[in-house]
Amino acid sequence: MPAFRQVGEKQLPNPVLCMAWSPKRDLIALANTTGELLLHRLASFQRVWSLPPSEYTGKEITALAWRPDGKILAFSLGDTKQVVLCGVEKAEILHVFPMQNPVTCMHWMEVMEENSALSSFYNSEDESKLFLPKLPTLPKSYSTTSKIFSEEKSDEIMNLLGEVRLNILVLGGDDGFVELYAYGMYKIATLTGVSGTCRSLSLSSDLKSLSVITEVRSADNNPEICYIQLDTALLSDCLPEVTRMARKFTHISTLLQYLHLSLTCMCEAWEDILMQMDLRLTKFVQEKNTSTQVQDEFLELLLWGQSSPELQALLMNQLTVKGLKKLGQSIESSYSSIQKLVISHLQSGSEALLYHLSEVKGMSLWKQKFEPLGLDSAAIEGAITAVGSFSLKANELLQVIDKSMKNFKAFFRWLYVAMLRMCEEHVPPELNKMTQKDIAFVADFLSEHFSQNEELFDRKGKYFNVERVGQYLKDEDDDLVSPPNTKGNQWLKFLQESTHLKESPLLFPSYPQKSLHFVKRMMESVIEQCLQKPAEIIGKSVNQAVFLPLYTVPESSENTPRLFELPSLWNDKKAKMHYVVFCMPEISPCKLYLLRKGTDPNRHIPNSVMSIDLSHHIDNADDDNAAAHCLDARFYDDEMLTVVLQGVEDNSWHVLAQLPLASTLSCETEFKWEPNLRLDQQGSAIPCQGLVLGNQWRELESMKAQFVAVNGIRKVACVLSANLRHIRVFEMDVEDEDEEGADSQNASADQEGLETTMTSQGQGEEREEAEGEAGECGGDGFQKTEEHLESEEALELS
Repeated sequence: MPAFRQVGEKQLPNPVLCMAWSPKRDLIALANTTGELLLHRLASFQRVWSLPPSEYTGKEITALAWRPDGKILAFSLGDTKQVVLCGVEKAEILHVFPMQNPVTCMHWMEVMEENSALSSFYNSEDESKLFLPKLPTLPKSYSTTSKIFSEEKSDEIMNLLGEVRLNILVLGGDDGFVELYAYGMYKIATLTGVSGTCRSLSLSSDLKSLSVITEVRSADNNPEICYIQLDTALLSDCLPEVTRMARKFTHISTLLQYLHLSLTCMCEAWEDILMQMDLRLTKFVQEKNTSTQVQDEFLELLLWGQSSPELQALLMNQLTVKGLKKLGQSIESSYSSIQKLVISHLQSGSEALLYHLSEVKGMSLWKQKFEPLGLDSAAIEGAITAVGSFSLKANELLQVIDKSMKNFKAFFRWLYVAMLRMCEEHVPPELNKMTQKDIAFVADFLSEHFSQNEELFDRKGKYFNVERVGQYLKDEDDDLVSPPNTKGNQWLKFLQESTHLKESPLLFPSYPQKSLHFVKRMMESVIEQCLQKPAEIIGKSVNQAVFLPLYTVPESSENTPRLFELPSLWNDKKAKMHYVVFCMPEISPCKLYLLRKGTDPNRHIPNSVMSIDLSHHIDNADDDNAAAHCLDARFYDDEMLTVVLQGVEDNSWHVLAQLPLASTLSCETEFKWEPNLRLDQQGSAIPCQGLVLGNQWRELESMKAQFVAVNGIRKVACVLSANLRHIRVFEMDVEDEDEEGADSQNASADQEGLETTMTSQGQGEEREEAEGEAGECGGDGFQKTEEHLESEEALELS
């Protein structure tokens, strides 16, 4: 009986470039050559959803990584140099950030260290919820015109924070580019000094070191694979402080995203129809023959009830009674929506931002703890001031909206009655009453808003700016066309006359000439500078501790997808070790090599290099066809390797096997590394251990297997063929289920329930899968995502 049970097989229409198992669920993410991201489940390898390529994000996926809690999937785009965070539940793009270089590999790890300082922080981290109200969700109408965001987005945005325990997304690229992002959001370090192109990364769970596999060009211009270990001692030594700082900055990054989406909602609530009055008045000025000012024309209509033929034509033919009524309703509806968004979203988000920045300022003043991490209290004070200015500008917009609503309401009420009289139609009695105060109010509105502005015509092509709210929502550097009138403001007069308060750091500057968008961009820039300094300081503290040239890349593998190629990295959290597994087919085609280093660069590890002989890996050692070479190898867990083997004599013979490492790691022969030579140049001196698989292997019939992806926690494996289209999925350790006790029995029962849930979805899903096999990989595959994943969530083991 085979040791592994095959549970799914699929011929895919497009070659697969990346594949990664979820750390928490029986889900695997695939990226293909078309730029499509696919999510499949273990059971029958059914597709859960697909995310089609987008012009906004990019079409060339270069790497994948799961957040440790399995709720967020990160992927990088080579053509647009961006990293995208995607919500797994609904296939939603939650966050996009640009990179300086294309990302070639990524790794998302979780810190497993425990101490009293961290425990107290984990328990008290949600204190902000005691002081701050929950941020309201964004309106659903926001999804109508947005390119990448969809309904109920704000809840998903706040889920970007994830769990309190620190996790770090490590990104690597060309020219030694390496960056670390705390919680996948906040850049906590920018590393320099790494040579070559990053092929693989692994940050140890104790944060003491980062292992990097790079490809450099040797003296004879051949690709050379090297192992680099970077000492990240500052991160591990200051772990409680790093966690606190990173968590706060991640809150801040998330809130900036929330404010950005809120402002986008406001821009969408403001309609172009509100510009009709300005444009029609400008056209009226250009076409009329008299030199009379427009405000005089309207004042004559207000005081004497008489209008010129030109004004009457403007009102009755262009504006019309029906159009005026519609315009009034649009303005009231639009202004009310914007007003609600400012009060509920902008102000709430700004208050939360001020709260978290104030806490960060408190951290920065504890210089003994946080100064080594680059926290600068002066820079943070500048960020607090910038947020205060943004809040003031939002409050100024509220005042403008309130005044505009009153003005327009009175103006349109009067103009509506005047136009009804021009048409000789009945005027409702409730509209016919107009006091002297109302007349004065409309007259002031006309004199303020209807005066011709030659400067405005030169800039905008229109003479008027009756509508005052839209200028605050323009993403432009120009000053406001009609800034608020501050004449008679007693507070401003008092400030100007006070020499002490004039330059006081306690007062936020208001920037009365600038738009809300401009002040928001200025705030984002100041906060970004504030966030950048710790990344620079931490990055400079990282030193290269180990540099080991391993071997040259054979020319035949130049066209192989680099993400699938060995070496592969692993971090043994219990033993605090980095492992590297690789092959050197040019010198020993039947050997698999293992390199291990302590996560602490100063710790000496005996027997750091060893090899596994695959010449006689099956019991019948006399069989000449038993010799095999390794095509791919991945760590299943700390004590086991999952490998894909191919017969040396018979190339059609492929095997999926589990290699126990206990005997290999117990090797007592010490390897002495010659520092001036590559490892492949001293391969004969590497200690070697023979290996017999026993029953932990399975022949892969009718498949030219080449690559494998595994998850030892979920006990699953996915094998990919050499043409990158043929996939088989296996449950591993099937025979041990009866020995694993009640937990495993529950897991089996849950899996049966999961399969039943998937079966009940009917033939529609089967048709969709059939279309996928035929080559139609459209983006409609995630229509049932929420039901699928909610079902699975309910069945997951706690």
